This record gives sequence, structure tokens and C-alpha cells, in this order.
Amino acid sequence: MELLLIQSQEHNKLPLAELNAVLETEEMDVEIEKVHPGIVLLKNIAENVFDDYYRILVRRLAYTHEVHHLISKISYGDMEEGVESINWSSFIDDNFAVRVKRIDSDIDTVATERKIGSIILSNTDGISVNLSNPKSFIRVIANENDLYLCYGKYQLNKKYFEEMKPHKRPFFHPGCMSPKLARCMVNLSRIREGDLVLDPFCGTGGILMEAGIIGARLVGCDIDWRMKKGTATNLDYIGITDYKTHVVDIRELEMYELADAVVTDPPYGISTTTSGEGTSGIFKSFLISIKHNMKDDALLVMASPDSIDIDSILDEVGFVLHERYAIRMHRSLTRIISVIAKKE
Repeated sequence: MELLLIQSQEHNKLPLAELNAVLETEEMDVEIEKVHPGIVLLKNIAENVFDDYYRILVRRLAYTHEVHHLISKISYGDMEEGVESINWSSFIDDNFAVRVKRIDSDIDTVATERKIGSIILSNTDGISVNLSNPKSFIRVIANENDLYLCYGKYQLNKKYFEEMKPHKRPFFHPGCMSPKLARCMVNLSRIREGDLVLDPFCGTGGILMEAGIIGARLVGCDIDWRMKKGTATNLDYIGITDYKTHVVDIRELEMYELADAVVTDPPYGISTTTSGEGTSGIFKSFLISIKHNMKDDALLVMASPDSIDIDSILDEVGFVLHERYAIRMHRSLTRIISVIAKKE
């Protein structure tokens, strides 16, 4: 069995990196095929785990727009015969809608939707078309001369990332990370449900919110008591209860339980917080402290501006770079996402 994913094109590497991290974390036995930029197939999925895989991907992924059960791949010229050959009654309950998405294709989407819908109606008893609120959703991807016929059983909550933008939360502070990037960073940390996630610069709690939604236990720290309180307010707002927040300087942090992952976005003005120490010294102190508060197999996923060079101190402190991604935010800022592991 196969799943087809329509991924975001906001970044050329992060969507696939996030997907690979989730597949690794959840130990999903699949074969990945990149059909086209933004279109990925997960192939050879065993039937007994197919539904579980489907649910997990829909629940976790941020840089993926849609996940669908791939029913069949046909050529555009063989559309009528290919659509007729499918037992649609096993996918459609009561009513349905067909929606076509073009990728490097010049087909008429409306005409193709009507044609496929008509064929399905003619070959399936007891169903009707409902374009406004269908019980069953048929997604067709038109890529060059191929049509990928898909069934959308589970839907990603696309509205969530819009509704949870920082300025829409009860507690807001300028400079907050978007929930989509925060969720991606959490996924890159390879956490599982029940793992302990630490954000030592929790700010308004955006990263912890995303880790909590996945099912992690949370610890948030900040040197500013207003941020500590604001994080708690935002976590309460979305119904997350398994968390602790503390006012503490990261260099003085001593965790009673070591973290399964550290995901954080340090304040970019951190070099000014300690007189005379400078950027390298501050980050070195931060990395030393974090290392002693992480399990040996834990990952540190950290955002930083491209103006700060952390590579020169990773080896000295005892870390190794696992992955790295650059995100251009605007002309004066490129945000670097680094996935860092302890040296073995």
C-alpha cells in the first residue's frame, strides 16, 4: 500500500528532512520515492500498519499539506478505463467530491474533476456528489501525463498553524517563531510521545506547545519571569497540562531528569547578557550546560542567526553536527537550524 504526500514548497529541504525524521522516530518501514518537488510517495507499506502510519503522519507533520491513500496511478489518456477499474464503493461513503491539483500539467482541472466524478457515479451505486461538505474526498494529482488517484481518509488541520500564530495567543512577545517551524524543529529532535523535552529559552512557549501536542512531557526555562509565566499561560490555553516552567539562567540549570531532547531558539542578543564574555563564550557556556542536562542519545535542535558561528566550539564542548538547514527570513537575517548530537 502507498501514501502520497503533498509537501510545502516554503523550503527546499526542510519538508523532506522533517518527514525522514518522523519516519525514523516512529520506526516506519517504508520506501520513499520523490515523484516531483513537493510530491512524495511512501511505498510498500504493510496493510496491518497502514492506518497507523497514516494517522501518525497527519498528526505530526508541519511542512506537509496533505497525506492521501494512493489508490492508483494511470495515464491521462487512459483516464476513463483506469477510473472504471477501481472499486469506489470501498472508498466512498454516501457522498464525495473530486479535486484535481496540477503539477507540471496543463489539463483542464474543472473538466477533469467533472469527468472523473461522472465515471465514479456511473459505476457506483448509492452515492452522490457533495462539493461543499463531502463525506469522502478524492484527490487527483496531475503530474505531466500521469494521474495519481487518491483517497483522503484523514485530513491535516491546516487551520491550526494559522490560528496558533504568535500574535493570536494569550501571551505574545515580538520575535516569536512560527508554529510551523517550531513543530518541524520538534520533529527533527526525534521525540516520541512521553519523552521529556526541554526548552531552556522558552520565551512565549511556542516550541513547547508543539512538543506538547505531539505528546511530550515538557520543561521550560527562562531567565525572565514574565516569559516563564507567559509560557504557562499559552500552554494552558491549548490544554497542555504535563509541563513545568522555571525561572533560571541556563548556565545554572540542573535537571533532576535528563532530557530526551532539547529544542530551543536562543535570544539572538545573548552575547550582550554577560559583560565581557562575548558571543563564543556565551554559547560555549550554554552548550556545556545543556550537555550535562541531556541523555547521551538526546538531540539538541537549535535555531541561530547565520552571524553566530557555533561550529568552532562544538567539537571542543563534545558535540557533533548531525544536520543543518538555512532559512532566509529577510534581507538581514538567515536563521540556521542545527541538529546536534553528543559525541559517542
